[in-house]
Amino acid sequence: ACASSKAICPLQTSADGCDRGKNHLMMLCLGLQPMGSERVEMRKRQMQVHQEAAASVLQTQHGMGNTPTNASNACCFCWCCCCSCSCLTVRAEDERIKKNTYERRAEEIANCDDSPKPILEDAMTWTMSFERLMKSSAGRGCFRQFLRTEFSEENMMFWLACEELKKETNKTVVEDKVRQIYKDFISILSPKEVSLDSRVRDVINKNMLEPTSHTFEDAQQQIYTLMQRDSYPRYMNSTAYAELLQDLAEQPPVTEP
Repeated sequence: ACASSKAICPLQTSADGCDRGKNHLMMLCLGLQPMGSERVEMRKRQMQVHQEAAASVLQTQHGMGNTPTNASNACCFCWCCCCSCSCLTVRAEDERIKKNTYERRAEEIANCDDSPKPILEDAMTWTMSFERLMKSSAGRGCFRQFLRTEFSEENMMFWLACEELKKETNKTVVEDKVRQIYKDFISILSPKEVSLDSRVRDVINKNMLEPTSHTFEDAQQQIYTLMQRDSYPRYMNSTAYAELLQDLAEQPPVTEP
């Protein structure tokens, strides 16, 4: 039919005119401009090379237990957005590094092991009020050590993260920190989720629509009150606090040179 009907193969001018006609129709169906036979053949060869290269990468990964070691150049050949494209692996790795970096920073916020050592006079004032304890950097560090033994250290970590958030003025940084704090301490999927009532959670969800440095203000106050009423009295009556006072009392006085 192709040899006898030019209506079917409008570009037929020689023995291979039918092939060119098919290529012409194929390009129109793909929404591309018709090309000469040389360009069509070049495009076909390029597509074949791409497919062979991508298949080679996949075979190499399969042979090495799906280890993406040799997939660094996969993006050069990936034209079909296949899931094996190494750019996805690179993005996932970047996200993992970013997450780990933030988590290390969060752990380092007023780390109790790095807090200044208290002096006896300062430690004795912590019994006066919870406010006195929380205003003391050394007091927060010692209290956080006690919370760790009670498996409630996340309360202090959340409170400290909120304090850091309040100091931030850059809008973009504020939004990033708000999302991270929500993920770390508010989400029910987080192992460090703090205990908040439904009213405060509703407030947070509304505030998340327009994040600010005060998004978690109500939640921070509730956790502060929880520590004040629950953990603080136990710490003041604990052997940990008594031993701290004893150790500080037994230390020799510091003499000025």
